[in-house]
Amino acid sequence: MTPTGNTILVTGGGSGIGAALAQRFHDAGNTVIVAGRRQAALDETIAGRERMHAMTLDVEDASAIDTFAARLVAEHPALNVLVNNAGIMKLEDATTRRDLADAEATIVTNLLGPIRLTNALVDHLKAQPNAAIVNVTSGLGFVPLTAAPTYSATKAAIHSYTVSLRRSLAGRVELIELAPPGVQTDLTPGQATRPGYLPLVDFIDEVMALFGRQPTPREILVERVRPIREAEADGQFDERLATLNEMAEKARAGG
Repeated sequence: MTPTGNTILVTGGGSGIGAALAQRFHDAGNTVIVAGRRQAALDETIAGRERMHAMTLDVEDASAIDTFAARLVAEHPALNVLVNNAGIMKLEDATTRRDLADAEATIVTNLLGPIRLTNALVDHLKAQPNAAIVNVTSGLGFVPLTAAPTYSATKAAIHSYTVSLRRSLAGRVELIELAPPGVQTDLTPGQATRPGYLPLVDFIDEVMALFGRQPTPREILVERVRPIREAEADGQFDERLATLNEMAEKARAGG
């Protein structure tokens, strides 16, 4: 992925990692479009920045994705980079029968959303120079948080989908996976100030340094997430599964 001169769409660009990524890509000399449900949040992301644009999008709505993609390409024909960042995370108790509304919404947003948006834009992207798709997954796609089983599963699925697309689109569209660790954002209640989570600014600094490497790594992995990503290869999966979940339980309890 070239570091500058791109036209980049970032979904989930109204807050957290999406907003921070969008602003830093813009700082690097790219035109950036942020998309999300809340216009006010998107407007805050782009405030005072030329070559940044905001478009509302509900990734849960399949028909809205097609309409959005057609409008996006018409208004920004130079679009050559898609960042699938929009996502939700819900804690679930899977040990007893429950209402699956949260699980189903997580699958639609985190898995079907990126698949549908990629499908809507892939033909356009293939025709662009220096085209790339960046899929934001999670360390939890490699070592799951058992209190968020559906979230973890969707991130594992998008990792696999990215690997497949990387091979299928080789030579036409570059596929990059960004797998964050726990970062201080509003993804879950209290997470933005939760001790033990990586401060957002530190995360983004490290991520942008990795994006600046040439060639761009096919997996963008900050140092904090590497032990999780490499747990199975290191023969440490069971130990790191236990450690991660114990730490998360303690953090949620305020301990």
